[in-house]
Parts: sequence; structure tokens; C-alpha cells
Amino acid sequence: MRKIILSLILGALTTSAFGYGVGQISHPLKRNGHIVSGEFTGIMANGSGVGIQGRYTRRLTDKLRADAGIGLGAGDRSFRIFTGADYELYPDYAKQPRVTVKAGLEIGSEFGNTITTLSMTPIASKGLNMWGVEGYPFVALPIGIGLNGNSKTYETLYSLAAGWTGKIPVKQLDKFTASVEMNLGLKDTYTGFFLGMAYPLK
Repeated sequence: MRKIILSLILGALTTSAFGYGVGQISHPLKRNGHIVSGEFTGIMANGSGVGIQGRYTRRLTDKLRADAGIGLGAGDRSFRIFTGADYELYPDYAKQPRVTVKAGLEIGSEFGNTITTLSMTPIASKGLNMWGVEGYPFVALPIGIGLNGNSKTYETLYSLAAGWTGKIPVKQLDKFTASVEMNLGLKDTYTGFFLGMAYPLK
């Protein structure tokens, strides 16, 4: 456990970061399996900036997974801690995609204000074999409420996210999982992209 916490702290302190994105939550994990990941983030609209974040993901039961992380950032979105739990409604079977719902809690500094965000994110993903490489594309619709601790106001938030996770097809890196994700801000959110690499701890 100390190694996990240390990895997240060191990853966050190495440079500026934001704590955003679906991450590795939709990637297959063995029961009680867990991974730690580092992610490059880039926000292009509604608070621009780049950074890096650390995230820990664990499969708790056959249908339930959880993740948590921390991020720091240059620009208008400077700090964030986050956690979430993802519950499987339908498995990835035959032509049927895997469908889950993820509940999330984020606390961060945005534009000089402390924002607490409660979110619910439906996610659909599907395992595919492309040119001999297994990958898991996904699409998600994050919906939430942002509570402004400074002005005591709130706003509704929603966006559209799409991405892919999969093993890296290089022998020396075959234990690692890569991810790429794009987020399109639809209402009071940001447009950005995320690139990540995860390593299994068990």
C-alpha cells in the first residue's frame, strides 16, 4: 500500500497535472487485480493547460471497480483529488458491449474557486482484436453537478468522452497498458485529451 501511495504522490509532484478522464476503469482486470497509472493531460478549452496525474484502479468484485487519484495543474485548473466506483450492468458478451455506470466525487481548484463535483457516468466498451492486438474502445457521457464553495452556487455539467485502452504491442512493455481519451465539453466543462500508461500491481 505504501508503494501505491508513494507512486501517486511522486507522479503528482513531478510536474503540473489535472485529475480528469475515465482512465483505465473499463479495461479488463482479474478479480482483486489492481493497477497504478500515470496520465498526461491536455485541456484545450475552458481553462487550457497541460500536466500529469496519478491514478490507482482496483477490481473489488466481479461487477464493481474503484479508482482514486490526485493531480496538480498549471493554468486555470490547478489542483484536484478524485475517486469513483464503477458498477457493471451488462458484460461484454458476443456482440453486446460492456455497459457500466460510474459514480464519482472530485474536489479541485478551478479558476481560483474550490469546486466539488458529483458525477454519474454511463460507459459502454467493447473488446476488439485489431491486427492481432486486443483493444477496448469506449464511449462515456459524464453528467454532474459542480458545487462552488466560494460563491455557494452550483451548475450542471455534461460532456462526451471517447477513448481506447489496450496492451502495448512491444515485448519489453507487454506488462503495461496504454490509454488514450478525448473529452468534448458540452456544458460548463472542458475539451481535452489524455494519454496514459498503467502497470499491474498484482
